[in-house]
Amino acid sequence: MAMVAQMMHRENSSGSINKHLDSGKYVRYTTEQVEALERVYSECPKPSSLRRQQLIRECPILSHIEPKQIKVWFQNRRCREKQRKESTRLQSVNRKLTAMNKLLMEENDRLQKQVSQLVCENTYMRQQLQSVSAPNADASCESAVSAPLHSLRDANNPAGLVSIAEETLAEFLAKATGTAVDWVQLPGMKPGPDSVGIFAISQSCSGVAARACGLVSLEPTKIAEILKDRPSWYRDCRSVEVFTMFPAGNGGTIELLYTQTYAPTTLAPARDFWTLRYTTTLTNGSLVVCERSLSGSGAGPSVAAASQFVRADMLPSGYLIRPCEGGGSIIHIVDHLNLQAWSVPEVLRPLYESSKVVAQKITISALRYIRQIAQETSGEVVCSLGRQPAVLRTFSQRLIRGFNDAINGFNDDGWSILSSEGAEDVTIAINSSKNPTTSSNSLLGGVLCAKASMLLQNVPPAVLVRFLREHRSEWADFNIDAYAAASLKASTYGCTGIRATRFTGSQIIMPLGHTIEHEEMLEVIRLEGQPISHEDAFASRDIHLLQMCSGVDENAVGACSELIFAPIDEMFPDDSPLLPSGFRIIPLHSKPDVLNTHKTLDLTSSLEVAPTSGSAAENAESSSSRNTRSVLTIAFQFPLESNLHENVAAMARQYVRSVISSVQRVAIAISPSGLCPSVGPRLSAASPEALTLANWICQSYSCHVGSELLQVESASSDSVLKTLWHHQDAILCCSLKAVPVFIFANQAGLDMLETTLVALQDITLDKIFDDLGRKALFSEFAKIMQQGFGYLPGGICMSTMGRHISYEQAVVWKVFEAEENTMHCLAFSFVNWSFV
Repeated sequence: MAMVAQMMHRENSSGSINKHLDSGKYVRYTTEQVEALERVYSECPKPSSLRRQQLIRECPILSHIEPKQIKVWFQNRRCREKQRKESTRLQSVNRKLTAMNKLLMEENDRLQKQVSQLVCENTYMRQQLQSVSAPNADASCESAVSAPLHSLRDANNPAGLVSIAEETLAEFLAKATGTAVDWVQLPGMKPGPDSVGIFAISQSCSGVAARACGLVSLEPTKIAEILKDRPSWYRDCRSVEVFTMFPAGNGGTIELLYTQTYAPTTLAPARDFWTLRYTTTLTNGSLVVCERSLSGSGAGPSVAAASQFVRADMLPSGYLIRPCEGGGSIIHIVDHLNLQAWSVPEVLRPLYESSKVVAQKITISALRYIRQIAQETSGEVVCSLGRQPAVLRTFSQRLIRGFNDAINGFNDDGWSILSSEGAEDVTIAINSSKNPTTSSNSLLGGVLCAKASMLLQNVPPAVLVRFLREHRSEWADFNIDAYAAASLKASTYGCTGIRATRFTGSQIIMPLGHTIEHEEMLEVIRLEGQPISHEDAFASRDIHLLQMCSGVDENAVGACSELIFAPIDEMFPDDSPLLPSGFRIIPLHSKPDVLNTHKTLDLTSSLEVAPTSGSAAENAESSSSRNTRSVLTIAFQFPLESNLHENVAAMARQYVRSVISSVQRVAIAISPSGLCPSVGPRLSAASPEALTLANWICQSYSCHVGSELLQVESASSDSVLKTLWHHQDAILCCSLKAVPVFIFANQAGLDMLETTLVALQDITLDKIFDDLGRKALFSEFAKIMQQGFGYLPGGICMSTMGRHISYEQAVVWKVFEAEENTMHCLAFSFVNWSFV
């Protein structure tokens, strides 16, 4: 009996194994079967049950395989694909961290050498000061500290140029990897694996200098090719002309270049350079491109534009590009210039004497551009509206280049100043040779530009540009936009072809693309217009603008802020004609090295209502923030009919003056000093309204939810407001009008919406939620109004800059006035929010 039972047990076990094998867990597929499954996987990695059954019916070689086995194969295939992608990602991260570690170690070695050199110089100077022979000590000290002067060679023959090139290479390498310049870290730019690179500026040297090192996933030759094409990435570069090129030793080349750069404002002349550029390969395989100015006049601008340029000097600068193991390159960039600050008005000289400005405009821009190209090459950049990244870059370059041409108005481009009696605050320039359209309309008389510059006091450039971008109706005239848009169309030209239109005041921003760090955004703006006459009731009067916005980060030291736009057709082709206009705001006084994060309008600037104590450093920083200056340049271009010069000039002059007046009003309103606000009501931390509202928010939350919103040490109103302002969750209050608008937000709320207290009151509640968020709010609204509070599930909302924001949960509660049964507003608290 025992033997029979044992045999039955073996049979049952064998049947169980066979059944288990039949279930599809252990199946060996043939090569033909795998190829068939792979073809389906490439089309649909996760096929449905019906699709798997259809696959079995259509493919005879898979007919004897169970659907469950097919399902298991696809599961395993997806798992292998996920593991492969994760392995590739980790290998890439490991290579990046290894290269960054090597870069940081080299930087640490350089700093140690610099410290040793400074210690030796300090010891030497102390010994000389104690010596009896003071004059000799001074001379020897000067020889020890000063860098050797460049001995000029004969630049008129190849041998002399080769000698200059070799000296330029040695001096450049001493700056890039040595201690020839006393480099200090650029404020606000922290090195790390996720940063663009390591940035430094000169502390004490002749001219202005900046340095950058970073890791780029491109080969050295490709990087050198990109950087040599300076107009493609340096937005202030007008042209680079190669006059002579001949081979040098070690397979290198020497080039003589003439470069022209734009002036950033109408108050200063442009700059040009006559330089030698040396490209060579070092013995360790590194590629070097170095450059310096040559003595003598060399090449120069045309006779017509000679008075519009000042010759500047480029001290040894360039790029050191080293290949990395496993691909990519480590690049060192040095820019060392003497911009001849004496040639500009004294108020503008900080712009030409600041290494931080050179770092932002040239050094950091070069490294960011290379990284942008690298990400586009790898397919990491995704753009909207079906535009390729290269096309979007071209649009941005054309906008900025057209704006720079309008500001500078070079005579050799055909620009001439319209004569006027007396001093004019607005300059009118005409370019009769420029055709703003692609048509051959005989009525076209060129382009007219109205431009002006003004100084701003205590106005953060980033905040002002954000306001101008978000609230166009505060400064723009819809009819002027309609005139410019209609004039650029070949079919309807001039004011006579424009129908009467009323601007609704709303604008829709459609993002096109942005750079990897969101420091520059390209977008399409649709301005909604309605015809006034009944016969045109069904005709569209919307206007479309291509717009570029940059410099919205308040913590970017030395960076300028720009808002440049041009009218376009709704379906604009890649070669659409552009006539750019806009604003450029350049800070003249650099911010302190220790930066406060996200300084906003009134609440943060006066949270301490009446400070009774404070350190001298804090007082100095506060004084500095109240005395910042910047220069605002405005330029508007208009298509011109040949017989309407005077009419269009008068209209343009008057329009630019009205824009200046509007900008001044806005600047006063958003100034941290809070003088004479004129754009809507605002809450101030020193006002009783802000203190009262903070108490109402906290008391209503405690009453409805049953817990405390804040952990306040003191029960004073000032303490409650300050704690609420710095709360980590985004807390916003909206009105109970027919169209709810926001009336208050704490610091986190302003950061989340990427707006200001002034602009906050123009944001409606429905604009920040997506469709799912609006549905969730509407479904819970009755419950919220009945019981006084409610919870919204996590979801996605959108900032005013078009960026998506995820939040874990949103708490909504009614805010009542103290000791009254009157509802004041509705409060929202977005928990654990972050940008997607």
